[in-house]
Amino acid sequence: MGWTDVHAHLWTEGYLGFLESHGRDDTATQRGLGAGDGPRELDARFAANDAAGIGHQILSVSPQGPYFPGRGPAVAAARRANDDYAAVVAAHPDRFSAFAALPLPHLDAALEELARALDELGMAGVAVTTDVLGRSLGDPAYTPLFEELDRRGSVLSLHPSGHDAGSPLIADGGMRWMVGAPVEDTICAVHLILAGVPRRFPRLRIVNAHLGGALPMLPARADDHCPWEAPGIEERPSAAVRRMWYDTVAHGHVPALRAAAATYGADRLLLGTDFPYQSGGQLLRAVSFIREALPAAEARAVLTAGEGLLGRSPEPGRAPG
Repeated sequence: MGWTDVHAHLWTEGYLGFLESHGRDDTATQRGLGAGDGPRELDARFAANDAAGIGHQILSVSPQGPYFPGRGPAVAAARRANDDYAAVVAAHPDRFSAFAALPLPHLDAALEELARALDELGMAGVAVTTDVLGRSLGDPAYTPLFEELDRRGSVLSLHPSGHDAGSPLIADGGMRWMVGAPVEDTICAVHLILAGVPRRFPRLRIVNAHLGGALPMLPARADDHCPWEAPGIEERPSAAVRRMWYDTVAHGHVPALRAAAATYGADRLLLGTDFPYQSGGQLLRAVSFIREALPAAEARAVLTAGEGLLGRSPEPGRAPG
């Protein structure tokens, strides 16, 4: 059967073309990577996954989310993304599941599409970027989305937006993905913690990308700083980080994975590859470094944990799988 990879991408040409037709100018970065839905690309992908021991991937269109200021284009883009994914999953149900895309920042439309995607299309949860058109997910405007996902015991998969964390220091330095992405992961996770989201919605399973960015290094510092920077917080960050989950995308860096396991607990880690951005030898390493970094029992638990995202929701406060 193989392991379940909770962080993988696929973009259809139809979806990317739709985004372009509505003014998106950065879709070239998703083309030519072997992450389309054509037969040749899929066959190569399945062969690479087999070599790495990966049997199943949960797909997301991030960072190309269907986000537009206008409701119409956002709704049409989200429906296109989800319908395309439903077709791909139906054709390859043993190989793929998918996280739904939502037409944010339009909350009423997002809740409608969430219901369609989960109830009619059978998706595994939803995927959202770490900000939506520059708005933090810690904004109270997103509370209805968290409430509905919590009611369902569903999954919220987070992924960097690729907008340099709003910093020209990152953008002008050519560091959008090497530095900007993990910074966005970190900022989003801390925004959610300071807003009390993991505590207030215990059945909502939040999965942060890339080990949560720099978050494994920060809980003790955040605990010490909260009395004067966030005095109203109701839960220490060092406790809140253990309410969420984190994929293992770390480009084979063993010390990073060990730090995450020590900070969150290995039971909070889920296999992720970031395919196609880790492919070839990097894809193999995305699996093998877990066994290198962790004791055998913990490594196996991490490699098998993704199955829990595809089944029943766990009890509040417990890891999936």
